[in-house]
Amino acid sequence: MRIQPIQPIQPTRSARLDVPATRALPVLRRPRLPFSPWHLLLVPLALLFAAPLVWLLLSSVMSNAEINRFPPALWPSHVDFAGYRYVLENALFVRWFTNSLIVSAVTVVSNLLFGTLGGYAFARMRFTGSRALLALMVATMAIPFQLTMIPTFLVMKKLGLIDSLGALIVPSLVTPFAVFLLRQFFLSLPRELEEAAWIDGCSRLRVLFTIVLPLSRPALSTVAVLTFLSTWNDLTWPLIAVNHDTTYTLQLGLTTFQGQHHTNWAAVMAGNVITVLPVLLAFLGAQKTFIQSVTSSGLKG
Repeated sequence: MRIQPIQPIQPTRSARLDVPATRALPVLRRPRLPFSPWHLLLVPLALLFAAPLVWLLLSSVMSNAEINRFPPALWPSHVDFAGYRYVLENALFVRWFTNSLIVSAVTVVSNLLFGTLGGYAFARMRFTGSRALLALMVATMAIPFQLTMIPTFLVMKKLGLIDSLGALIVPSLVTPFAVFLLRQFFLSLPRELEEAAWIDGCSRLRVLFTIVLPLSRPALSTVAVLTFLSTWNDLTWPLIAVNHDTTYTLQLGLTTFQGQHHTNWAAVMAGNVITVLPVLLAFLGAQKTFIQSVTSSGLKG
């Protein structure tokens, strides 16, 4: 049997037509901004919130005539430091600044110490009534100061601290917010680090101060900044607790620049600039750790 060779299939006419190669369509890329799109919203908001601070700075170098002029001047015709001279030449201004610094520093240190001890106890130790006590402590944060103002004054009077810096320090030695914030941060830390230290024979206090606290710098910085802000800017309680001008804080002392018939607004603005400057520097210095603490302690909005 003879096998016939297979004839190659001749391509049809349509198959012989040259099919042009398909060209890749150009990919349209969206123009990328050199910054985040959120900046389009955040920058105008930042300028809006910074406007009062800028106006305060400009007003501090104006004369009283320019400040009291109507319509008000938005830009000083010439730089006038009379307000700063009036403030710095006031003999009591340095005393007021020192009083505010002492009260704020002691309050910050005490909140860091007692807040750390209380927050660690609520985070790692279980005792009878711990949950109820924590809930009661957090509930006190919702009580306005106006309700506790009179009882606090009576307690300070019984202790003999009225009209002294002690009356400004003792009620703020520890705050529920400091304990709660540090407790939330301690809960986010792994227990394995502490358990390893306990196996090596470390006590709870040694574990707290040698292992936990070095890892808690963001939370400690946040407590320090917020405590400093609230204490430095407090006016209501010093207005009630102290009467003599030598025990005034800076906020209370600045109110004396506003007289009954005449107010030296240039001095008031200059004093406010000096008052805001430490707060602004403290916040800018701890801004990174402040954001890190809020995002890692479960307090995100």
